[in-house]
Amino acid sequence: MKLLAILPVLALAWPSAAGQAPAKGKAPDLDVRAIPRMAFSPVNVLVIGELKGGDDLEEYYCPEVEFVWDDGGRSVQETDCPPFEPGMKIERRYSAEHYYERAGNYNVEVVLRRAGRVLRKQSFRLNVRAGLGDPTDLPEDN
Repeated sequence: MKLLAILPVLALAWPSAAGQAPAKGKAPDLDVRAIPRMAFSPVNVLVIGELKGGDDLEEYYCPEVEFVWDDGGRSVQETDCPPFEPGMKIERRYSAEHYYERAGNYNVEVVLRRAGRVLRKQSFRLNVRAGLGDPTDLPEDN
């Protein structure tokens, strides 16, 4: 009788016993930053997305990378990669530049996708203040 009570517990504790595949490994985290983080317009900003920690998992090999600039623009990077083979290293650093003409607080987002599925998404706030060439800083005509 006691053996029958233990079997369901073993099935839950042992994934392959319950018909599930074993865990693939630890997924990396996505860290994003901008250079500069605060600037005066007009300005070119470099945004870097970097995978930190985790394992070199196949699902993170050769992802589509989208940068959403929050000013109506977006950039998408797709690469043509050879098929993944065990032991291959994943690319961990992605970057893009964007030109901000006007002042504003922008919520910049970096999205990693594979086969249309979002793997990681991270955003941050970018503060662009009005500079000498900023058209939003011009006085209105009367």
